[in-house]
Amino acid sequence: MSGYILAIDQGTTSSRAIVFDKDMKVVAIGQKEFAQHYPASGWVEHDPEEIWSTVVWSVETAIKKAGLSAGDIAAIGITNQRETVVVWDRKTGKAVHNTIVWQDRRTAEMCLELKDRGLEPIFTAKTGLLLDPYFSGTKIAWILKNVEGAAGRADGGELLAGTIDSFLIWRLTGGKVHATDATNASRTLVYNIERNEWDEELLGILGIPAAMLPQVKDCADDFGLTDEALFGGPIPILGVAGDQQAATIGQACFEPGMMKSTYGTGCFALLNTGDKLVRSQNRLLGTIAYRLDGKTTYALEGSIFIAGAAVQWLRDGLKVIDKAGQSGELAAQADETQDVYLVPAFVGLGAPHWDANARGAIFGLTRNTGPAEFARAALEAVAYQTHDLLMAMHGDWKAASSATVLRVDGGMVASDWTMQRLADLLDAPVDRPTILETTALGAAWLAGSRAGVWPGQATFAKSWALDRRFEPAMDSALRERKLAGWQDAVRRTLSA
Repeated sequence: MSGYILAIDQGTTSSRAIVFDKDMKVVAIGQKEFAQHYPASGWVEHDPEEIWSTVVWSVETAIKKAGLSAGDIAAIGITNQRETVVVWDRKTGKAVHNTIVWQDRRTAEMCLELKDRGLEPIFTAKTGLLLDPYFSGTKIAWILKNVEGAAGRADGGELLAGTIDSFLIWRLTGGKVHATDATNASRTLVYNIERNEWDEELLGILGIPAAMLPQVKDCADDFGLTDEALFGGPIPILGVAGDQQAATIGQACFEPGMMKSTYGTGCFALLNTGDKLVRSQNRLLGTIAYRLDGKTTYALEGSIFIAGAAVQWLRDGLKVIDKAGQSGELAAQADETQDVYLVPAFVGLGAPHWDANARGAIFGLTRNTGPAEFARAALEAVAYQTHDLLMAMHGDWKAASSATVLRVDGGMVASDWTMQRLADLLDAPVDRPTILETTALGAAWLAGSRAGVWPGQATFAKSWALDRRFEPAMDSALRERKLAGWQDAVRRTLSA
C-alpha cells in the first residue's frame, strides 16, 4: 500500500491540502485563500461554495505537485476551523445561508437571553462550554429562525447541519456520509461530552432537530470514500479533528499536563487533562482533546479570538507593514520606554473574560508613538493573553506545574522576537518544533495510523523534534510592571 497521506486543512482564511510521505515529511502543498464577508457589525461569514471550491482546488494541486494520482494516496485526514457552521439541503447539498464563522457575534443577544433564564450552568455541566456566540449551537438556531422556511424544512428532515468537516465529508463522499468526530461535536454547545452523545435537552432549548446533526465518530475512524469523479479515484477518509485538537495531536501532547498553543488567526491553548474532565473555576473550557478507540481524552482550553488577526490589522487596516513577517522586525525597533497596550477585542474577548460586547482599545499613546510601538503592542497582546490563560489553567488544575513548557505552532511562531517575548512574559520556556505544520500533521497522523501506514501513538510521539527553545530572559520587575499595565488595560476595555 502507498504510504502517502493527504491532509485537508480548512482554515478561517484559506484552504490547504498537504501531501505527506511515509516518513511523515511534507511533499507538496496546495493552498488558496477565500473571501471574508462582514454583512453587519460583528458578523463574519464565508461562502460555503467558495470553501468547497478552494478545498477541491487545493487537493488537486497538492496531488499534482507531488506527481501522484488518487491511487497513491492511502488516506485523507481532515482538520477544520471549529465552531463554524453550515446548514444545507439534504438532496441538493446547497447551503441555505452563508457559513457563519466562529468569530461571528450575531447571537450575543440570544446567549444573554439564555443566561438570563438561568440556563448557562446546564449547558456548561453537559458540554464544558459557556454560553457564548463563539460556539455552533446558537449559530444553527439563528439560521433556523432567520432563514425563511428553514425551521419547517429542518423539522421535515430536509435540512442537515454541521461544522465544516461534516459539510466537506458530505460533499467529498457525494452525499453518502453525514458524520463528524468527537472533537468538533464537543464545540457545538449541544453535545454531552461525558456521555458522548447529542443532548436532547440542549437541542430542545435551542430548537434544533436531532435528525439534522451528523453521526459522531472517533477521530481515527472510517468516514467514507471520496467520490471517484472528484480526484480520479476513491480515497478513504480516515481521520478528522478540529484544528486545535489536531494541533494538540500533531504536537504529540498525549500525556496529561502537556500543553500546546497555536498562534494563527486566533490563539488556542490546550492542556491535556487525561481521562478527567476538569470543571473550570476560571471560565476556561472543558473539551474533548481526542477520542481514539472509543476512549476519550479531555483538555482544558483557553480561546483567544485575535492573535495573527491583529497582525493582519497592522497590514490591511493601518497599513504599517506590507507583509506579516515584518511585524517582529518592526516591534524590535519600538521605544522600550513607551508602555503601549493593544487590547484586541475586535470581536469581543475570549477566555477567561468571555465578554462578547467588548471592543478593541489602545492605551498609552503619546506624540512619539509610531508604527513600531503599534507592532510591538499587537505582538505583546498575544503574549499577555496567553499569560492570562496559563494562570487560569494553573488555578483550575493543580497537577499543572507552574514550570509548564509550552509547545507552540502556527504562523506567528516563525517570529523569533514574538516567541522570545512570549517566553519573557510567561516566565516559562517556549518550545518551537521543527515541523510547524502541526495541525495538518495531526490530521494526517489520525488517517495514516488508521490506514496502517504510519506509526502508532508512542512511536509518533518520539518523532517530535525541537527546533528551538526560548528561555525567559526579562527582568522580573519589568515583567510585573508590564503585566500590571496589561491587566489595567483589560479592565478598562471590558463592557461591564
